[in-house]
Amino acid sequence: HSNMCASAKAWAQAFAQLRNRGLEDVIIVCCDGLGGLGEEITASWPAATVQTCVVHLCRAAMRYAAYDDLRAMAAAMRPVYPACDMDAAEAALAEFAASPVGEKYPAAVRVWERAWEKFVPFLEFAPPVRKVIYTTNAIESFNRQMRKIIKTRGHFPNDDALVKLLWLGIVDIE
Repeated sequence: HSNMCASAKAWAQAFAQLRNRGLEDVIIVCCDGLGGLGEEITASWPAATVQTCVVHLCRAAMRYAAYDDLRAMAAAMRPVYPACDMDAAEAALAEFAASPVGEKYPAAVRVWERAWEKFVPFLEFAPPVRKVIYTTNAIESFNRQMRKIIKTRGHFPNDDALVKLLWLGIVDIE
């Protein structure tokens, strides 16, 4: 719990810095489910929509399944997140809950139920937009690649050298 509070407090400070630097409008934020993060976002930007990362949500549910049931669970959950609207998503979740793996692992179903309010916002967007906002994985991958570039170089003579290296890394990633 103290780690969670410390993390939420750290994010609150980061959001305050972003606001102070001029970030006024935040429309939607995709999060990995860190406790307290959604509240810090909406405290900073009341109009923002907090979206739970669908990939993290699936992973959290899959943790309850035995290895031999992973494939079946993934297949049973799959209709939930590409559903065309909230009614279809709720029907798909009910089917998942009633499926053999849903009945065998009710805790996996509860993962979806607990996160539901922060899962459904992206259902209001068109499929091309959903691809961008359903997961934090692209950002995490980008950050990992940036850290790898910096780590292999050691130290830098000045800030410009670091900026140039990161710029070249971004161009290479793109």
